[in-house]
Amino acid sequence: MIDHISVGVSDIERAARFYEATLAALGLTRLVTRPRTVGFGKAYPEFWINLRENMARVPAESGVHICLRAKTMNEVDTFHAAAVTAGGASDGAPGIRPHDRVRYYAAFVVDPDGNRIEAVTFPAE
Repeated sequence: MIDHISVGVSDIERAARFYEATLAALGLTRLVTRPRTVGFGKAYPEFWINLRENMARVPAESGVHICLRAKTMNEVDTFHAAAVTAGGASDGAPGIRPHDRVRYYAAFVVDPDGNRIEAVTFPAE
């Protein structure tokens, strides 16, 4: 249903470094580099960062987050560790999240601009 997504960032170089390290855990690499935008993906750019120089930090209470699919729990763990090492903050350590209809394994991070990014996988029981 969704072809690609993008997030605004206040510093394109800092964000590119952050996302290059973080998204590698999910098999996404930098595919497009332009002065004000960078695209990451597997075969084509699926995740974009766009420079917004005067952008204020995204408030934690915005409620917005982007969830990316991981193949394994190890990928979720690696995503989380890479994000924190690359200058992001943990917003939920990797772990099982049991809910009414589905059991999933996820981790949440916040990038240097306040964008909330999740990695999720659905392990077998």
